[in-house]
Amino acid sequence: MSHRSAPPRSAITVAAASVMLIALSGCSTPAPAGEAASTPGITEETVTIGTHHPLTGPAAAGYASISAATTAYFEYLNEQGGIHGRTIEYVVKDDGYNPSNTQNVVRELVEEDEVFAVVNGLGTPTHTSVLDYLNQKKVPDLFVASGSTSWNQPEKYPYTFAYNVDYVAEGEALAQYAEDEFPGKSVCVLGQDDDFGTEFTTGLQNVLGADGLASVQTYSVSNQDVVAQISAMKAAGCEINMLATVNGFTALAVGTAAKLGYAPQWFSSSSGGDYPTLVTFLGADLAPKLLQGFVSTNYLPFGQDDEWRALFEEINTEYNDDAPFDGNTVYGMSVAYLFAEALAAAGEDPTRESLIEAISSGDLEGNGVVPLSFGDDSHAAFMGVGITTVDGGVQDFVGSTYVSDGKGKVSKDDVEPVSLSNEGVPED
Repeated sequence: MSHRSAPPRSAITVAAASVMLIALSGCSTPAPAGEAASTPGITEETVTIGTHHPLTGPAAAGYASISAATTAYFEYLNEQGGIHGRTIEYVVKDDGYNPSNTQNVVRELVEEDEVFAVVNGLGTPTHTSVLDYLNQKKVPDLFVASGSTSWNQPEKYPYTFAYNVDYVAEGEALAQYAEDEFPGKSVCVLGQDDDFGTEFTTGLQNVLGADGLASVQTYSVSNQDVVAQISAMKAAGCEINMLATVNGFTALAVGTAAKLGYAPQWFSSSSGGDYPTLVTFLGADLAPKLLQGFVSTNYLPFGQDDEWRALFEEINTEYNDDAPFDGNTVYGMSVAYLFAEALAAAGEDPTRESLIEAISSGDLEGNGVVPLSFGDDSHAAFMGVGITTVDGGVQDFVGSTYVSDGKGKVSKDDVEPVSLSNEGVPED
């Protein structure tokens, strides 16, 4: 299954389009004549990119809405003239979160659809299955939807760049926040039995020490029963439970604990900590009670008064059939914005090489609450997070941001987030 972004609708902001067409960037790096014309996915009018996401299967409930949000932002962008006069076509293929399917659909994207780049392929096990292939084909493999450190290996995988916050850095930030705000509490972890859980746990131990966790539990996505794990955490006297879980398993862990009469303090990674999504699993009546005080992280603009959030809500209403607005919506539109920014920086006649150079320059800003970490020696996107809590059914940022070096050193800082400008359209 796949779908393409719809053709542009009628223009809504003519002035912005005019500015973009006139303001050809002085910092662009045009490709030699004819080079761009021969670049896969590039025509005089369009840029075609693709992705693999779970649109069906058990992971679809938590993540299928991301690509719809990305598509909606591109439609908004296209109506305002696109980037350097080209509109963006976004081809989304369903892999069902199955690595075998991922290999098939990514080959289709590269060899049949001839995409310019693969953008925001989702999942650690799924994307790992195509990592070597994309780099051998020299296809830009941008902004992978996973916090695995696998995407940050510039020498081995020069065409691959991460998007999510690094799992190790996220674990370190939450561990430091626990030490700052809940000193002396017994800390435990429930993690997915892959890189997600392993690297998040490493981050916790980098701050808390190798013996700093009272209980380490894991789960498999193929078994939706965590009674044994939650019972073990209760028996171990865990007071703070860290979760390296996807949204469905976060809800499952919290709900299982409630049934066992166990009410620890919950901390969650951003991957499984989106409150609006958790409400869909737990129900509007129970969620505010079970998740009161719930601590999570975010690196994207999700504050209740944030100007990016306000713009994305408008785009969601106009271009995404007013779908439920949640963290996936912000995520999908934010990654689309970052690709548009990278494409603008790649020049009037972009090539795969100029796109990689633009990202590696370290000049991209994105729209996160902490700075991007891209550079010649780093393909990690975010190495820091803001802390969020749920109070009265509302999730919002509290306090300062935490930025990690990935080795256990965490700095607490008041970083200024990137401001909205030019109506959320990158200058080209």
